[in-house]
Amino acid sequence: MSLYEQLGGDAAVNAAVDIFYRKVLQDDRISRFFVGVDMDKQAAKQKAFLTMAFGGPNSYTGLDMRRGHAHLVAQGLNDSHFDAVVEDLAATLKELGVSDALIGQVAAVAETTRNDILGK
Repeated sequence: MSLYEQLGGDAAVNAAVDIFYRKVLQDDRISRFFVGVDMDKQAAKQKAFLTMAFGGPNSYTGLDMRRGHAHLVAQGLNDSHFDAVVEDLAATLKELGVSDALIGQVAAVAETTRNDILGK
């Protein structure tokens, strides 16, 4: 069973992304990177990306991670910000009752994107 299915499929990813972005926008460490962002579009892209990354249907049509985040790297995006995003995601999943084992798998998937997101 894919990680996507283990997490609960489409409904679970949708719920997680909605809660996740509420946390991100309240997180003083990273909220500045979302000023002026159309959060409805951002959430839709994130839902499609996570669905694909977790082994669900692939309908992601956004930029690759390196190109999609280059403007944020130019604004100072670094490892501490990436870590904050992963922390907010883990807190979201914990709030939704996801097991620590599955949260660890999600964190491992997120970790595979670190170098591209940070332009390393």
